[in-house]
Amino acid sequence: MIKLNNLRVVELARQSKKIRFLIAGGVNTIVGLSVYPLLYLLLEPMGLGYLGVLIISQVICITFSFVSNKYFVFKTQGNLHAEYTKFFVFHAFYFLLNLICLPTLVEVLEMNPIIAQTLFSVFIIVTSYFWHNLVTFKPAYKGSK
Repeated sequence: MIKLNNLRVVELARQSKKIRFLIAGGVNTIVGLSVYPLLYLLLEPMGLGYLGVLIISQVICITFSFVSNKYFVFKTQGNLHAEYTKFFVFHAFYFLLNLICLPTLVEVLEMNPIIAQTLFSVFIIVTSYFWHNLVTFKPAYKGSK
């Protein structure tokens, strides 16, 4: 029987969390890049414009991402409302920026809405990685005294 010291157990848990974070990030990326085009193709012919589709897709994607992070990556218990609010506020900033950028890309630069939203999604993916790494999921500093 192998006996693990506490430090080794903590390191294994940290590595496991990183792997779960990468898996969730991959799935969230696939969902994030798929929902808007699918909803656009389904709902635009019924008269819902590209911004209406954006609102619906963002709510779906943010909620999906929250659920995957809460229950699969970080496995937190309780605090559903508080955690969702914090998570949503972060992503709401990108949503508001998206509401400005998407019409600019579509109306001013005459880009296809699917291509424009895909480009913006890539921007969100890259910047959110740095944000979550440096701010959201940064472990608390434990100074030595």
